[in-house]
Amino acid sequence: MISLPRLLCIRGGARREIGSALDQFGIRRPLLITDKFMVKAGHAGELVELAPAVANMDVFDETVPEPTSYCLEHALNVFRQGGYDGIVALGGGSPIDLAKAVSVIGHDDLDLSKYRAPNNPAPGYPVVALPTTAGTGSEVTKATVITDSKTHEKILCMAPAFQPVAALVDYEYTMSCPKTLTSHTGLDALTHAIESYVSRKRNGFSDALALAAMGAIGKHIRTACTEPTNRTAREAMMLGATQAGMAFSNASVALVHGMARPLGAHFGIPHGLSNAMLLPVVTGFSVQADVARYAACARAMGIDVQKGADLRAVELLLEELVRLNHDLHIPTPKQYGVDHERYFRLVPLMVDQAIASGSPGNNPRIATASEMFELYTDAYTHDEYAFA
Repeated sequence: MISLPRLLCIRGGARREIGSALDQFGIRRPLLITDKFMVKAGHAGELVELAPAVANMDVFDETVPEPTSYCLEHALNVFRQGGYDGIVALGGGSPIDLAKAVSVIGHDDLDLSKYRAPNNPAPGYPVVALPTTAGTGSEVTKATVITDSKTHEKILCMAPAFQPVAALVDYEYTMSCPKTLTSHTGLDALTHAIESYVSRKRNGFSDALALAAMGAIGKHIRTACTEPTNRTAREAMMLGATQAGMAFSNASVALVHGMARPLGAHFGIPHGLSNAMLLPVVTGFSVQADVARYAACARAMGIDVQKGADLRAVELLLEELVRLNHDLHIPTPKQYGVDHERYFRLVPLMVDQAIASGSPGNNPRIATASEMFELYTDAYTHDEYAFA
């Protein structure tokens, strides 16, 4: 079954539809969940002004990167005391994920085990999401991720209840994104597109979106990083990220994400970056199980290969993924500063947490625990894309 927002506006200036979106869903007293940067940049204040019919849109700006259960508990306390009837989520994946968790848990007890996939909780309060990065696609997905503050495990929640009712996708928010954030979120979106296309849960709907996303991202990601004011590249990346989000929300992600979540949680690595660190290594492991699909990924990304030469296409895809990490200065975990002894001490736990998430089971090639150990080992240095 396909799950999408009921209202979707994708264009420059889409944020100006906030008043109309709130009105369509009868939201009269929303809580705006965002972060301090969005407030400082003036985006939160602008959004409040764009919805003059809404009385008292309070602002919660204490979202932390990769939101934790402690942060969620704080946001829930604010939400419960305010008499709110909906939520506006403004920011990257972190504020939107936090908002979706608050909307579903609402006035219930904060027991993440009740909400983690594959549990199917009842719908909560409506969420109108406005993404400010071209990456997570959280504005159009039925997924949210919260890090358990005690265990450092990233808890994946995935059910229709977490689907925002509306998404206002405005690429103009990304025009001031720095290169590092643009590269991390862009490679996150590319990972969504590739993994949804090769996922065992794929379907014709998700395939079309994934291929379109790969085309947009493959063509424009370098330009968006090197020419940040290039509106054509920024618009294409935002559309590609949203398409990739819709694709993986309806096909699921796979081994890269399954392994990236614990890597990010234990070492404080941003989600998009942890995916980027693993994408070349895990793709190299996986391609033999579905050469035709990975060859189609290469062609969708604009890699020039002869029609029918699937093995060559896969070789060029792997080369391009390594080259992308090199060109966009993606570090290995070692280069990022992750301690060798602590990393390898935690690898067995990360493997267990990856398997428990369920995502590796969607991969075209199912990895054993020992194979995941080797993949984490390879990714730690992966000198092929080292940069000066």
